[in-house]
Amino acid sequence: MRILLTGTNGYIGMRILPLLLDLGHDVLCCVRDKKRLSIDQEIKEKITVIEIDFLKEPDLSILPINIDAAYYLIHSMSSSTTDFDKKEQISALNFIKHLEKTTVQQVIYLSGIVNEKNLSKHLWSRKNVEEILYKGKYNLTVLRSGIIVGSGSSSFEIIRDLCEKLPIMITPKWVNTKTQPIAIRDVLIFMTRVLGNKKCYNQSFDISGPDILSYKEMLYLYAKVREIKLFIFTIPVMTPKLSSYWLYFVTSTSYKLALNLVDSMKIPVIANNKHLQEMLDITPMNYVKALELAFIKIEQNQVVSSWKDSMVSGRFDNNIQKHISVPKRGCFKDYKKAKIKNTEKTVEKIWTIGGENGWYYGNWVWKIRGYIDKFFGGVGLRRGRTNPDKIFSGDALDFWRVLIADKKNKRLLLFAEMKIPGEAWLEFNIDNNNILHQTATFRPKGIWGRLYWYSMIPFHFFIFSGMIKKIAAIN
Repeated sequence: MRILLTGTNGYIGMRILPLLLDLGHDVLCCVRDKKRLSIDQEIKEKITVIEIDFLKEPDLSILPINIDAAYYLIHSMSSSTTDFDKKEQISALNFIKHLEKTTVQQVIYLSGIVNEKNLSKHLWSRKNVEEILYKGKYNLTVLRSGIIVGSGSSSFEIIRDLCEKLPIMITPKWVNTKTQPIAIRDVLIFMTRVLGNKKCYNQSFDISGPDILSYKEMLYLYAKVREIKLFIFTIPVMTPKLSSYWLYFVTSTSYKLALNLVDSMKIPVIANNKHLQEMLDITPMNYVKALELAFIKIEQNQVVSSWKDSMVSGRFDNNIQKHISVPKRGCFKDYKKAKIKNTEKTVEKIWTIGGENGWYYGNWVWKIRGYIDKFFGGVGLRRGRTNPDKIFSGDALDFWRVLIADKKNKRLLLFAEMKIPGEAWLEFNIDNNNILHQTATFRPKGIWGRLYWYSMIPFHFFIFSGMIKKIAAIN
């Protein structure tokens, strides 16, 4: 089948893409920016990539006519605390317009479980998108999921951060809300098995794991799996805003996502029936098994995708590629170079920078800078990196965003997503004479930008001098 996959760069999109290819499908991947499609070159050669921004007025000539099915995986909850519902509505309407001249027979939409009368803004928006998509000239299949548990999922990473960092928690009362988590592996099984299944046309199904748990129970079970002690005390006085700040400062989530999550966590998310799993003969795994599988992937360095690599996890929601050309005028620069002996090992060291490996020199200074950034509403260092030895354009790397990761030409270009009065780039490249060039570029914004740069000169001299020496010091 010829399948249109939207949200390819998202957590679910990155997971389902290789499965569709393994099943022999021809996949058209929709992205806003081709340059930040974070996948291996081997997979890129098997797909067709199409640039579409579903928030903009559709150009109906972009999509080919011959399409058999489409996955709608576009969500905007992380991008805004106020108008994400409007963005999701616009995207859905434009998606329908794009498909009008195609031969698409089925659209599959991954939504949220919406069985309560009083819904959060996030869940209401998911339901609204579902109703919009039903108006298209195709057969719609809606899969309504609860919390998705898997390596790299936002829910898993938040639970992981909380339990690993806070052995004693003072929590808001929403931790007693009941939910029905489902493993990412089971979500993908449902999503692939409904494809082309006419029994699933024009229907909406709840999908979930077998366990109905409160968030507190989920935290305790995580602690049990990890064999760590955990004590949770619930208080009723923590407001939604305070709860959002609590999640934001303790976990790697963005404030926008934290605020919208807290709003939804007050609503029970329980599946109504098991009709689809009986129809497709699927037996979802329990929550503990899902956790164990997630850690197997983490320990084997096989995390396929992480929500933290999404653009909405950072400071800039879109059009990050406008920063790919490092400016030459009106900038401050810290430039250093070093002769290297082993090019291959030096490239590998550059490609493993950040995350648990740190920045090779003055890591305590980097950590302090990360705490300061987090305090002022930035991303801090908590995003880390998804893979220990692989970097793709568009990936998050601590408080940087990867603009260029060209291993063949030995060049890595990073753009700062920390809170600063200006714009900053960090570049590593090795020339044909085995010279490592390390350049930090800062384009200040106003007088505060200039004052910021001058105040940081002593720290830059200390950090950047030590960093290039450590990177180049390989025999």
